[in-house]
Amino acid sequence: MLRLRSAVFRAVAPPSRVLACRFSAAPIPAPNTQPEVHYNKLFINNQWQDAESGKTFPTINPATGEVICQVAEADENDVNKAVKAASDAFRLGSPWRRMDASHRGLLLNRLADAIERDAAYLAELETLDNGKPYAVAYSVDLPNVVKCLRYYAGWADKWEGKTIPIDGDYFCYTRHEPVGVCGQIIPWNFPLLMQAWKLGPALATGNTVVMKVAEQTPLTALYVASLIKEVGFPEGVVNILPGMGPTAGAAIARHMDVDKVAFTGSTEVGHLIQQASGSSNLKRVTLELGGKSPNIVLSDANMEDAVEQSHFALFFNQGQCCCAGSRTYVQADIYDEFVERSVERAKRRVVGDPFDMKTEQGPQVDQEQFNKILGYISSGKREGAKLMCGGGVAADRGYFIQPTVFGDVQDNMTIAREEIFGPVMQIFKFKTLEEVLTRANDSKYGLAAAVFTKDIDKANYVSSGLRAGTVWLVTLLKLQSEKTKADVICFCSG
Repeated sequence: MLRLRSAVFRAVAPPSRVLACRFSAAPIPAPNTQPEVHYNKLFINNQWQDAESGKTFPTINPATGEVICQVAEADENDVNKAVKAASDAFRLGSPWRRMDASHRGLLLNRLADAIERDAAYLAELETLDNGKPYAVAYSVDLPNVVKCLRYYAGWADKWEGKTIPIDGDYFCYTRHEPVGVCGQIIPWNFPLLMQAWKLGPALATGNTVVMKVAEQTPLTALYVASLIKEVGFPEGVVNILPGMGPTAGAAIARHMDVDKVAFTGSTEVGHLIQQASGSSNLKRVTLELGGKSPNIVLSDANMEDAVEQSHFALFFNQGQCCCAGSRTYVQADIYDEFVERSVERAKRRVVGDPFDMKTEQGPQVDQEQFNKILGYISSGKREGAKLMCGGGVAADRGYFIQPTVFGDVQDNMTIAREEIFGPVMQIFKFKTLEEVLTRANDSKYGLAAAVFTKDIDKANYVSSGLRAGTVWLVTLLKLQSEKTKADVICFCSG
């Protein structure tokens, strides 16, 4: 069996830091810092419903720690209702099953249009509920949501089968068919993007969906549910359930009438999802889990570029990226200069109100994540890593953490082995290519990696030796579709 791996090479310096984060040159509209919440119930069969138990849970503004609103909390009974609605929508003869593939694409394009129309409001709501800077939500997340949906809309009527020559007077062919009811469980770090990455391929290919959204960030997904109904998706095709992992998420994973589960989240929960499939109906499972990606800087790399891109790769989205360059290996010849410049850059990082256009880093998503990251920082200091800057709380309220850089990190330290998922940079020193390959591959993770060098032979040598699903060469966080050349729109969908 062959391993599929993506590699992206950039031989020239990237644009400026700001432009590297932007996908549109259009001006960003001033935000409404108190957007109204329109939807806080379950979305089942194109209807808004309270949870059958009557339970609700609070969703919190991470910039203040204050409750935004109460949201209906789905449990197993609500999952059963949603799965039945999705199953009915998928039955032979239903409006969804009779719909032409091209019309499915049309509906996805209409959904993209509606999201584009309401982009400012969705960015405001994302910032309120998630804490990411509004400027990033508007200029990065929202444009990529639209691109993703349009990309899969274009594929809806382009799935082709094959004819197969066989012996005898027979005609043999294959055709692609939808799997059925897809259970989808998404995380909180990119709520809108994760929703699009899951919905796009499932709906383009004619499946129906029961989606559990993260309890930390349910609000934008519920608003998108209203747009799904607005643009004309039939009843039961998409069902959106806010709820908890051990109840609603587990019920989806073990449900006998769910044909596939797509999950993005922690490795620990990924194990549970896989086990639930095996103990139920052997449903198909796709998992996009954690990462501890090596970011390798060779001595011939452009220093300014390497420092800026390594900073971006770790600190973007408050450090809450599965594929963040969270183990920065720097060749000994340039190690001291790289550390010094990285510390200077981290000290300049603007942390604050996520609605302020100048803010680069907002709060962590919730109290639990906030405490976890501070615990890792304490662990790094206790185990002997050198704290170069940061390491503490960045505000009197909310879940803000100072941009933190550790030097002299050793491979056996906790901060070197475990996914921190926060604004904590760890810098390691290495001498030879063979050494760094051995150390980079000594991890239970294998999601991504990056290599900085001006030498294409070294780039290819190191990338071919790395055990990672995606390898970026010279630059970071740039994955292109072969057909569309559109950045980061099709990554880890399932």
